[in-house]
Amino acid sequence: MTSTLQISRLTKRFDTVEALGDVSLALEQGKRVALLGHNGAGKSTMMKIVLGLIPFDSGSVSVCGAAPGSAEARAQVAYLPENASFHPALTGEEQIRYYLALRGQDPKLAMGLLEKVGLAHAARRRIGGYSKGMRQRVGLAQTLIGRPRLLVLDEPTSGLDPVSRRDFYDLLDGLAAAGTAILLSSHVLTEVEARTDRIVILSGGRLVAEGTLAALRGQAALPVVVLITPAAGEEAAIAQAFPEAVCTGDGRLRLSCEQARKLPLLSQIAALGAQVADLDVIPPSLEDIYSHFSRRDGQ
Repeated sequence: MTSTLQISRLTKRFDTVEALGDVSLALEQGKRVALLGHNGAGKSTMMKIVLGLIPFDSGSVSVCGAAPGSAEARAQVAYLPENASFHPALTGEEQIRYYLALRGQDPKLAMGLLEKVGLAHAARRRIGGYSKGMRQRVGLAQTLIGRPRLLVLDEPTSGLDPVSRRDFYDLLDGLAAAGTAILLSSHVLTEVEARTDRIVILSGGRLVAEGTLAALRGQAALPVVVLITPAAGEEAAIAQAFPEAVCTGDGRLRLSCEQARKLPLLSQIAALGAQVADLDVIPPSLEDIYSHFSRRDGQ
């Protein structure tokens, strides 16, 4: 599979501070990668390097087969910052028509792009009267110009309501299916947990974890939580069968076990038969995994 973005042993320093140290990353076409990390972890620095906005000290970066910031790379990359800013006197349609003209595209495509991001109803209103979420949608529309091979998104759902966030990720799914590679940074872990292919975690400028959610769960080896709902009148019997269980206060019993013990524990619970009314298995969330790998240990 072709790598749209290839980063190898990337290092960047600001005076005495190492913002990125020996970071390597490959992003293939049609894949969605979530870039996670605390403030100061190096996410923004990496994105700026990929976009060609700042130089790097050592290593190599290839963007769509070209040097970052080169005319060839810029023609194939789209970027959306966390706080998109546009001319307040222009309408949404006028702004997108302007960007289309800059890219040598037909300005008549503006309405179609605004419709894709759910902004057709406000296309002829001035941007100065838009909410932050609406301005963010204008930004999303401009990233779609020219069908970029790489999308770089920094907190792209900032200011969007839950329905708009869902629609945004549906749009990303369609772009990825068409071959666009997507690198996005987000603090909303519940969103990226289900809508990205791989997760990259930076801490202190170092890549501390990378892989699918399932792979990171295996690496972290965090405990699985099992919640048992006893059948009526069986609370004491189940509590006796699992003396290590903790009552949750809503009538359920909470058990915690290592990944390797999950199946034996479920078999033990299943053997209780009708004594158990319901059962929930809760694997470690992305937030748990992120906390595990990004501990700053004195940083």
